[in-house]
Amino acid sequence: MLNNELWVESFIVGALAMRCSVVTDLKTGDTVIIDGGSETDRIISWIEDFSGQGPDWSKGPNDFDSMNSYGLSKRKVIALVNTHAHFDHSGEIPYLLDRYHVSWYLHPEDDYLQSLAQISAQRWGFKLPTPAIADKQLEDNMTLTLGSLTFEIYHTPGHTLGGCCIEVKIEDGPNHLFAGDTLFAGSVGRTDLPHSGGDFNLLAHSVITKLWPLDVDTVVHPGHGPLTAIGVEKSTNPFVGVNSPAFAEFRKS
Repeated sequence: MLNNELWVESFIVGALAMRCSVVTDLKTGDTVIIDGGSETDRIISWIEDFSGQGPDWSKGPNDFDSMNSYGLSKRKVIALVNTHAHFDHSGEIPYLLDRYHVSWYLHPEDDYLQSLAQISAQRWGFKLPTPAIADKQLEDNMTLTLGSLTFEIYHTPGHTLGGCCIEVKIEDGPNHLFAGDTLFAGSVGRTDLPHSGGDFNLLAHSVITKLWPLDVDTVVHPGHGPLTAIGVEKSTNPFVGVNSPAFAEFRKS
């Protein structure tokens, strides 16, 4: 995919300020929603009508006229994909499935966690529908082709058992990595959340072995917080960067 064909939007949604990413091929209109866990009415309205609040960050059109300039009249949501199954990332998937009648992809090691989404949300005082059940599975190192979009899947357990990072490769520009809660700007995901299988050593191993080999200019879209880049985090992240205790321990092993 070429850089000028990729349209990415970030929606910071819900009380936990989670990033939902909407990825569209500007040649075809094929669209995939990554981590559509909250404020789904807002996301649907923007995808279909450019109405409402819109995204917090966008690499692409912001109205019908600018979209039409690419020769595109509308978008078509063809799949939902999740980095993991904490309720802020997956709780409103049922609403998106009701709207679009597409497949939903999740790593199977997060199926149990997903079954607890409604109960987990209640502990925080949030009301969610009965949890969705993913009908498609993500696998480590799989190439996932959805319409005209292609994603590379990396299983990166540690924050959750089934956590994954999702990469779009760009021929003439930086690649984009949708990292969920595996990697943040200057931090990493928590490993102490109940029923998640969190393990810091496993998380550090996932990042060091799966993410640090990626191109240094890869744009990282974390599940929370600002965008960053692989090179920045590899050099400076205090938890898993090359100067961290975790990296030193990895080199000993």
